Amino acid sequence: MSIQIQKSFAKGESAVLHEGAGTLYLVATPIGNLEDMTYRAVRTLQECDIIAAEDTRQTRKLLTHFDITPGKLLSYHEHNKKASGPELIRLIIEGSSLALVSDAGLPAISDPGQELVKLALEQQIAVVPIPGANAALSALIASGLSTDRFTFIGFLPRDHKGQEEVLGSVKYGAGTLLLYESPHRIIKTLTAIAHHLGNRNVVLARELTKRHEEWTRGSVEEVLEWLESHPPIGEYCVVIEGQSIIEAKAEASEWWQQMTIEEHVIHYENKENISRKDAMKKTAKDREISKRDVYQVLLNEEE
Repeated sequence: MSIQIQKSFAKGESAVLHEGAGTLYLVATPIGNLEDMTYRAVRTLQECDIIAAEDTRQTRKLLTHFDITPGKLLSYHEHNKKASGPELIRLIIEGSSLALVSDAGLPAISDPGQELVKLALEQQIAVVPIPGANAALSALIASGLSTDRFTFIGFLPRDHKGQEEVLGSVKYGAGTLLLYESPHRIIKTLTAIAHHLGNRNVVLARELTKRHEEWTRGSVEEVLEWLESHPPIGEYCVVIEGQSIIEAKAEASEWWQQMTIEEHVIHYENKENISRKDAMKKTAKDREISKRDVYQVLLNEEE
């Protein structure tokens, strides 16, 4: 793989990688409050030759509000991406500048925009982000939970096996978890979170930036109880507390708790194919004892 260099400039012009080609702009749109549209986003949509939208009807409302007359307004979404993607790339290669927008927030987050970006880069087309509103990060910074590290999950799979795989893969992480959910599935999703991750603290951010914005904070069980008397309405961003350091250490140490020290050492020797000396060192670290103590136990057992 050869290295790829792209330079962008303050006014938004981009040094294209593919000679003669246009540029792909990823333009953030408001997640509810139209005042969150940036000056740069408006200007980009005004100047681009083509606007590719997840829902052209929704985007047309936005363009009308800001008096933007698009050169071309084309559809690009999950169901037509295989056919529309290459066609959009062809138009950019021929010299058209293209702005990609989703219905709300940043394109390429939980939508097929990421695939268009990949296609563009494969064709040496410059890709320029136009930052703006984002529901997940907005929910995170006002959640009161840790912002040091976080993982965005998107939408959980609907089947139990898929949920188990996704939540199982993040169960032992210390970082905060972020996901999106619809009102008719939020209770099922919270129930799955309680089953796979335990009764953690969560925050439900509902209808962010809109008139009926609402925040619900508490344990999973408390929030589920709240929803029994307050039926879910609107779109949710769910922020989930990560595993504590104490919990992480306890979980990580569970696997060797029933082993003797000798069994612990043999486990490392066989599983990682390392020397007895290194296996003793790892065993001592797991148990928070000295290597000398491990050696003494092994010596006594040999006797």
